Amino acid sequence: MKQQTICCPHCGHQQTLDIDTSNGDQEFYSDCRICCNPIHIRVHIDHQLQRIELHVDADDEQFY
Repeated sequence: MKQQTICCPHCGHQQTLDIDTSNGDQEFYSDCRICCNPIHIRVHIDHQLQRIELHVDADDEQFY
């Protein structure tokens, strides 16, 4: 388990997130503790470089 501090993409509140790295790549939602909006979280484990990539968004953002 790793702990990471993230900012809510809706209200900007900082919160601590526990990440279980034993499950490999993951995609899940976590509700903000302040505004209760869903936060979309994607975790990528790069074993070769020994690092964790964390992508946080509001899930309603559009990419062109």
